[in-house]
Amino acid sequence: MAKPKIGLSTLYCLSEPFVSLIENVQHHDIRYIELPDEGLHSLNTRRVKKLKEIAETCNLDFVIHAPWAGINIATPSPSLHRAVLKRLEKSIIYAGKLGCSLWLFHPGSRTGLSHIYPEKDWQLNLESVRTLLSISRREDVKIAIENTPEPFPSLMKNVGEFTRFYNDLEDDIGMVLDVAHANLNNQIQDFLIQLPNKIVHMHVSDNDGVSDLHLGIGYGTVDWNHFAKLVKTANYSNLLVIESTNRIKESIQFLRRLFV
Repeated sequence: MAKPKIGLSTLYCLSEPFVSLIENVQHHDIRYIELPDEGLHSLNTRRVKKLKEIAETCNLDFVIHAPWAGINIATPSPSLHRAVLKRLEKSIIYAGKLGCSLWLFHPGSRTGLSHIYPEKDWQLNLESVRTLLSISRREDVKIAIENTPEPFPSLMKNVGEFTRFYNDLEDDIGMVLDVAHANLNNQIQDFLIQLPNKIVHMHVSDNDGVSDLHLGIGYGTVDWNHFAKLVKTANYSNLLVIESTNRIKESIQFLRRLFV
């Protein structure tokens, strides 16, 4: 039976200087590291060069999480839309230079104009994804799109929206299942049963079922034993990336016990 691999997101140290990230990725017994291209850890040529050296020295494999703060690939403003895609293109290029196995991003969101121009944001979301796919193929980087949480006005939070997306896109792109996000609208089982062949990457953290708290695994309301059964049934063997912002060591140990 397939067994997932365990990875770790450096989201937990995103509030610290970039040098802290460099120190942290070398001190955990984890080969697969997800790097948020965001905030104090936004990538540039110098940082990519340093990360590549560390990857080679420490035998690490990186995944890049695209920037998300203020990023909306479905914005109706043409100038903002161009700026957003330009920023994401730069992120994909850096992922290519790092030899990343995956670059992942968030879908678009509704805005104050959504009720005035029905379906416009949905079409812009599709258009942007097609553009990002084209860039990713040029840079030889695989990309995937993540389910986002309640109560944010994202266009893609549940199985129904993802099913429509795949029907409308008429192209191939993987899905990142964020288990904590799915927990907020009771969609964990639905995603794993209805879209198992689309899921290429997972984020795992815990929450109280109300807010996206990024708790340590086992410190919230997610039923992890049931989740493990669903993952095994889906024959999932890619990464489970811990996206908790606390109790990191405990979360690593919890997952390892869960998938012995």
